[in-house]
Amino acid sequence: MKWRRFDGRSIDLPIADAVRATLIREKEAGHRLKVCIGTDSQVRGKTTEFATVIVFLREKKGGFMFIANYKTEQKMSIRERMILEVGRSVEIAYALCNLLDEHGVELEVHADINTDPSFESNVALKEAMGYILGMGFVFKAKPDAFASSACADKVC
Repeated sequence: MKWRRFDGRSIDLPIADAVRATLIREKEAGHRLKVCIGTDSQVRGKTTEFATVIVFLREKKGGFMFIANYKTEQKMSIRERMILEVGRSVEIAYALCNLLDEHGVELEVHADINTDPSFESNVALKEAMGYILGMGFVFKAKPDAFASSACADKVC
């Protein structure tokens, strides 16, 4: 997966190394961080485009994010797509959780799934919640899942 910053600059380090350097830099600057990870997708014709984000929130001082985009032409149901989004987020969260624990940084995994049953994405809510909580992560869904429903949505 190729990562970049919001301004388009490429992240050439392995993502764990880039996150480690970021945590150290932010701590030295006196910032307290929380990290939120989320994924969103958009279907465009035969292609489904995904964006996964690692959002770094500075306590009372804004934030920034790292972004990875990828595409597939695999046909899938809404449930499959929602679970794939959650799976991508959990994969990144799992790769970073020990590093974040070492630095005392809180982690949340955000799912772009609506808690309102009248929305299509709700079909995957229970599975997504079970998957994320079962992995030991803090789970957030819409309307509280800004990393996926706002940040990743903007770069997808």
